[in-house]
Amino acid sequence: MQSRFAGDRRLTVRMSVTLFLLGLLYVAFVAALIVLLRSWVLVVVLVGAMAVAQFWFSDKIAMFAMHGRVVEREEYPELHAVVDRLCAIADMPKPVVAVSEMDMPNAFATGRNPDHAVVCVTTGLLRRLEPAELEGVLAHELSHVAHKDVAVITVASFLGVIAGLIVRFAFYSQVLGGGRRDQNTAAVFAAVIGVAATVYAISFLLIRALSRYRELAADRAAALLTGRPSALASALTKVSGDIARIPTKDLRTAQAFNAFYFTPATGSEPGIERYFSTHPTLQQRLEQLGRISTELGEAQAPGRTT
Repeated sequence: MQSRFAGDRRLTVRMSVTLFLLGLLYVAFVAALIVLLRSWVLVVVLVGAMAVAQFWFSDKIAMFAMHGRVVEREEYPELHAVVDRLCAIADMPKPVVAVSEMDMPNAFATGRNPDHAVVCVTTGLLRRLEPAELEGVLAHELSHVAHKDVAVITVASFLGVIAGLIVRFAFYSQVLGGGRRDQNTAAVFAAVIGVAATVYAISFLLIRALSRYRELAADRAAALLTGRPSALASALTKVSGDIARIPTKDLRTAQAFNAFYFTPATGSEPGIERYFSTHPTLQQRLEQLGRISTELGEAQAPGRTT
């Protein structure tokens, strides 16, 4: 079903191109592993099983890792009311609503498609935001669901996950059993690590580039749906400022899921790291919202609550 969120052809093209390139990389990766390990059955079964597990259980994995739990309307009536209203306006299925008992103010969406999606907010976010700001954040997350880019990022990140796991497995196997391996086996392990590391690096860059654009696309779609870009800009400013004050050591667990968050769990605005970030800079996001505010003729400047 087509939602009323503003369509974004450029986002669709970028997702398609990224998946195509990653698909080619995936085929080359599997072929290289088969040649190196000399067992196509082992490679296909292992990679296939992990692909199915990540696609079908990505929402449960994310919820478990971020301590999220499904909440009913009786427990969080105002939260459900906002999601209900936005889904009605957008003409899309209502996702499962969840809350994470974390002080870090943030939100994320996960799930393989709009009919099996979860939108989760932290208690820290609920405590800090005004109703209009919360609506903007939830519209942003629902845009991810409607545009199916949550599923695309999940699928796209699979290759990097596999490559990273293989590098770790090969490294620890070599360290723990290095003294019992002959030169041929050592050469194969080195080749596997080299191929996997290369694949991880390429997939990492492709996914980061797509992720930054999808965040800008979700900001724009949310601002147009709600008609209040200033409220979303205010939420961005408030959340980014509060996260920047949280010690980095307390954010490390959350950083693994940065690609899914409303704003990244980083301790400060990145410098050169912005080229490898999952999100555009706060300045880029606010500038875009400012332009949308002008387009809509919104009286109040972005960055202030309404």
